[in-house]
Amino acid sequence: MLIRWALASLHLLALPLGLGAVWARRQALKRVSGPGDLSAVFVAEGLWGAAAVLWFATGAARLLGAFDKDTGYYFHDSAFLLKMALLFLVLLLEVWPMIVLVLWRIQSRRRVAMDLAAAPTLARVSEVQAACVVLMVLAATAAARGSFH
Repeated sequence: MLIRWALASLHLLALPLGLGAVWARRQALKRVSGPGDLSAVFVAEGLWGAAAVLWFATGAARLLGAFDKDTGYYFHDSAFLLKMALLFLVLLLEVWPMIVLVLWRIQSRRRVAMDLAAAPTLARVSEVQAACVVLMVLAATAAARGSFH
């Protein structure tokens, strides 16, 4: 019972961390005018990654472990499947920003010329991801109440 509660609590606590981080990344990307502006982007990206690790670890434990509902329960719930589809979209959208930000981090450390033209588009990707996270919360609350079961 204690582990079930702790996993659920950690899963939920990752929400403000992740939503705040992806929005902070958006804000920082909108302000990028040169390499000196990237430190805020990298901090936000690190927090976004930490939230993702926490979501995956606790979510997988809750889904696959014997701590919560039976796995079959989840895969027969339309709201849960919607939440997973939104998660997949967030992950798919993250591929390009992750690659670009890793390259920028490497280039920043090496102090080489950088093309930062993608920053505004990456900010828009972050906006879409933030919206998906909010929609995931709505799907999760519906799933928790068996609304679409």
